[in-house]
Amino acid sequence: MKAAESTSRKRDVVTASDVADYIKRRVRRGSLVPGQRVIEAEVIRDTGASRARVREALQRLSTEGIIVIEEFRGASVKRLTRAEVDQIYRTRQALEGLAALLFAERATQEEMDRLLRLQEEMNECETERDSDRFGVLNEEWHWLIIHGSRNALGTTFLERLRIPIFRMQFNMFYSKSVVFQANAGHREITAALLARDGETAERLMRQHILEGMTRISESDDEFFARDF
Repeated sequence: MKAAESTSRKRDVVTASDVADYIKRRVRRGSLVPGQRVIEAEVIRDTGASRARVREALQRLSTEGIIVIEEFRGASVKRLTRAEVDQIYRTRQALEGLAALLFAERATQEEMDRLLRLQEEMNECETERDSDRFGVLNEEWHWLIIHGSRNALGTTFLERLRIPIFRMQFNMFYSKSVVFQANAGHREITAALLARDGETAERLMRQHILEGMTRISESDDEFFARDF
């Protein structure tokens, strides 16, 4: 009886937010891919959360556009249409452009130093043709700028926008030519940020996001849900 009560108390400690964060991490890492079912029993086992907390988390993620819940099928990672991807990228263009502008104004010297180190590491990936490592560093670079902008509302929106397209971006970085193109944009943006030239950084970031949208729009149909 005491063991059962202890388990119940532990499950009460795990919140719906904890569960939602766990699922988001799995989507980012690619262990949950678009179209894949999210099994409640597995989430309960892995997180220790109650069934009610898991269902609450899934409803939240459904609202955020990360999970889709269908009658008789349950929850699965949402597959995006080409139109939805286009909308996400155009919104990112505005918000990440603003983040670059604000980062130039507000970043600490420690954050600037971290930006430079990330850029140097990405340059090494380009030379060594290490596309997997570049994909990871790319995310760190973007998030450093987003969080360093100290724009809480913009950061919240971008957290929602970037998760659904993460797997598409990851797949892109298997192409060595894409690494070269993406890092060329990174170098220009990094240079503008280090010079605290916010207007140039904003313009270059918007261009960088647009180029990413163009590359994804050229991807095979298998990455997208059908438009109806």
